[in-house]
Amino acid sequence: MILPILNSEITFLQFLPFDLPEPLISIIFLLIGASIIAVVASVLALVGVYLERKISAHMQDRLGPMEVGPHGIAQTFADAIKLLIKEDIVPQDADKLLHFIAPVMVFAATLAAFAVLPFSKTLVVSDLNIGLLYIIAISSFVVIGAILAGWASNNKWSLLGGMRSAAQIVSFEIPASLAVLSVIMIVGSMNLGDIVEYQKGGFFNWIIFKYFPFNFIAFIIYFIASLAEVNRAPFDLPEAESELIAGFHTEYSGMKWAMFFLAEYANMFLVGVVASTLFLGGWSSPFGDFLNSGPFPVFWIFIKSFSLIFVQIWIRWTLPRVRVDQLMYVSWKVLTPFAFVAILGVGIWMVL
Repeated sequence: MILPILNSEITFLQFLPFDLPEPLISIIFLLIGASIIAVVASVLALVGVYLERKISAHMQDRLGPMEVGPHGIAQTFADAIKLLIKEDIVPQDADKLLHFIAPVMVFAATLAAFAVLPFSKTLVVSDLNIGLLYIIAISSFVVIGAILAGWASNNKWSLLGGMRSAAQIVSFEIPASLAVLSVIMIVGSMNLGDIVEYQKGGFFNWIIFKYFPFNFIAFIIYFIASLAEVNRAPFDLPEAESELIAGFHTEYSGMKWAMFFLAEYANMFLVGVVASTLFLGGWSSPFGDFLNSGPFPVFWIFIKSFSLIFVQIWIRWTLPRVRVDQLMYVSWKVLTPFAFVAILGVGIWMVL
């Protein structure tokens, strides 16, 4: 299933005075879809940066950016222009090829995950039967990018940040994947569209309320693990400025640094959409079939996702950063055992 504008039988290609070969048409559609994903992800990342600044400012009884645009709304776009024209500085002893590849890989992995996100029944670029498995797999490339950035920078702080990032993301992928298993058991599919369809009919049909409290536990586990996977506080050890200057991206500047930054905020939205799709009904209305057609599905998925983003920002400006040993303790001795409890609970309940 492709975006409606690409899936329509009447496209601009029909009005061309010459015929194009079918493989070329497919490539054109893929490029258009990729461009749309890149634009949407970048804009959402910029919106996330603005929300981070304003929400944290109001939580701390201050104003935040106010000068550029009304209520400072254009400040993030001004920062983007500044980063575009800043000089790209590469350390003399760095591995220049890997130094360039690392931010590209991190940002590309984030963009690739957006391809299977369902914003409505038809508004999805690629409706894969294994969409959930695809997201889990493709997001793992972020680990490789972080390690490359730390290694290629030839900086001990960067290397430590890269190793921390690898240990953290790999560790928290375990409970996150286990939490997702309870959803797959109930729906019997890894297709994100099927998971949303299963939850239609109002918020009492959402998976978070089914087989209570086991799926509620799975939701909490997935949300906490996702904070660690996207390096959000209190699990932002790979970027700990008080210990590692800036972690794995210490030696990056200009647009390369911005790619790491944009990937983090795009991942915040990605996590919000996936959590909403798996546990909170996705694009379906919380009021059954009421307000569940036209533009409303997109409205519902954005409301749910940005509500979770608000909680992520709230947590960042409330809790202090944990230690490395506490981080691993939470993953292996708290989240992982409880994830198995959730799976067993759902399984026993389904059998009975």
